[in-house]
Amino acid sequence: MASVKLRQRTTSTGRISLYLDIYETGERNYEFLKLYLIPEKTRADKETNKATLSLAEDIRAKRLVEIRNGEYGFKNGRQHSPLFYPYFLRLAEERKKDSKKNYLSWISTYRKMLAYDNNEQLQFKNITIEWVRGFKESLQKDSSLKHNSQSLYFSKFKTCMAEATRESIIDKNPCALVKGVTYEDGERMYLTLEELQRLGATECPSEPLRKAFLFSCLTGLRHSDIEKLTWGEVYTHGEFTRLVFKQKKTGGLEYLDITPQAVELLGERGNAEEKVFEPFGTLPVVSKSLNKWCKAANIDKYITFHCARHTFATMMLDLGNDLYTVSKLLGHKDISTTQIYAKILDKNKQKAVNKIPKIF
Repeated sequence: MASVKLRQRTTSTGRISLYLDIYETGERNYEFLKLYLIPEKTRADKETNKATLSLAEDIRAKRLVEIRNGEYGFKNGRQHSPLFYPYFLRLAEERKKDSKKNYLSWISTYRKMLAYDNNEQLQFKNITIEWVRGFKESLQKDSSLKHNSQSLYFSKFKTCMAEATRESIIDKNPCALVKGVTYEDGERMYLTLEELQRLGATECPSEPLRKAFLFSCLTGLRHSDIEKLTWGEVYTHGEFTRLVFKQKKTGGLEYLDITPQAVELLGERGNAEEKVFEPFGTLPVVSKSLNKWCKAANIDKYITFHCARHTFATMMLDLGNDLYTVSKLLGHKDISTTQIYAKILDKNKQKAVNKIPKIF
């Protein structure tokens, strides 16, 4: 008699992989579901594992029915339609280790989808083009959401559907024919060169923060990359000091030569595995300290740590560096991302306007 059993196996990374042990007509096969259980450290972890096991059990039951109906065959591909929400939550959990902010965006998207369709048994086969369009419209009509939040949440949903397509859970992606919500560029706050010099000459409430923020202004490194930078990633390359590191956000390997003044901020070299910068606080604490510092320097702008990256980008362009070079310094994969800074500092437009003669 045919049987389908759900089994677990610990992977080399410590995660528990779920797979099906399928026995039919004297032959045993295994199907790995690409579903994983995580260590249960919090109540949220337990809920995630519960949802993952529910999804796996749903697939197991469907496999058994398909075998008994003669519809299932390994050579012909999969014929199931698992539950959508547990799958979405599994993808959200996978992103938790990379970025808490990104994870929270996925969870917010999950809540908006539940508000649109509160069917916990929603299957992938039920997500049609009409369903996708309806969800998009529900976001656009939600008065509590700003435009870019609508764009963000819809993009998370589309990412999930694209992943499901890659994993062959669905054959066709219904999002392919639905245009996303266009992201609108917001104001990018930055410090001018004069403001940066004034800030550097002003005492900061936290010396570790002072060093890290000014280093970001001089290199364009993100908070996350400065936080994890080790001495093993700092090299002497000819006359320059070079950083060779992987961006936490994109995973891309970067090679960045830095200025002598940025080198001064590094301090005395430590062991390869040691962090270069002392802990300088969580982002909410950092923002509070930064704005105290700016106020003391008579800078009337709301500054976050990420504004240091904006400052570096606009400063590089203001000093006459070309867009392609600045894009490489920032580690952008697409030059269109860097062009946003060119809009902020478009000196050609300023020159053109200044050519208008006096008319009265």
